[in-house]
Amino acid sequence: MPPERREQLRRFSVVLIGVAFIGMGSLHFLKPEFFFRIMPPWIPWHAAAVYASGVFEILGGIGVLAAQTRHVAGLGILALLLAVFPANIHMALNASDYADISPPLGLWLRLPMQPLLMLWVWWATRARPH
Repeated sequence: MPPERREQLRRFSVVLIGVAFIGMGSLHFLKPEFFFRIMPPWIPWHAAAVYASGVFEILGGIGVLAAQTRHVAGLGILALLLAVFPANIHMALNASDYADISPPLGLWLRLPMQPLLMLWVWWATRARPH
């Protein structure tokens, strides 16, 4: 792929990541019941965790849109994606409890998608020489 095309793809990815994380973070406040429901029972302070992750998703989404903060925000999003992975595992292991959200296969396929999402975020937001 020519370098200019790769850069266009990276810029499009940055915008898509930013908008997606701002949107998903906002849903933590607009529809918190959904996020309370998918939290593993062994994680304490469900409300605080849901709202804090929403704040960090919004901040990460905003941060990746600005070149000056893109790399640091990308690292924050990577940490957040790693932190929420236990909820994805919990949902897959208890798929019958979430049949109204996704078929079991979808919950299981989501697990290998998380590292791919992380790789995409890293690629789009990694530090680049000037």
